[in-house]
Amino acid sequence: MSTLAFRRTRRDDLPRLQAWLRRPHVARYWAHDTSDAAVERDFAGSFLGTEPSEDFVVSADGVPVGFVQRCRIHDYADEERDLIELVDVPAGALTIDYFVGEPDRVGQGLGTRLIREFVALCWRDHPRAPAIVVPVAAGNVASWRALRSAGFRWVATGYLTPDNPVDDGRHHVYRLDRPSGPA
Repeated sequence: MSTLAFRRTRRDDLPRLQAWLRRPHVARYWAHDTSDAAVERDFAGSFLGTEPSEDFVVSADGVPVGFVQRCRIHDYADEERDLIELVDVPAGALTIDYFVGEPDRVGQGLGTRLIREFVALCWRDHPRAPAIVVPVAAGNVASWRALRSAGFRWVATGYLTPDNPVDDGRHHVYRLDRPSGPA
């Protein structure tokens, strides 16, 4: 089994992120503008310290294979208003978003491992975070199954503004509470 590592993004990661965002299996659910200016605008803030989100490149045995980001939901309360109104989001709760960027690594359980190991990093780095709440487009079956396999539980289904306009806005929301007791 490969060893996963999470490294904060840097400027020299932007071309790789851009290439991954252009891959059909990523673009389907991220639907992100992949122009140089948009990638700079939306991802540089993490490493420049101008955004509260934290972005990471995920490597398997030293080879970059994916991307994951986290933030405190209430740091983006305006953008997350629909989520906050749909489910209980305790103060300090985190959310994560992720993708496996390399097509040859999809469908091998890497997403579940990425989520599971990143959650452990979240608990370590954010000791006051009581929960991680993740909305997923209902049609993104692989993503919500990976969350379930990583220990998240379904808490709601409802409308949230879709990332991709082809989606109807129906999202499943999953939650994982911080474990109690010694780690």
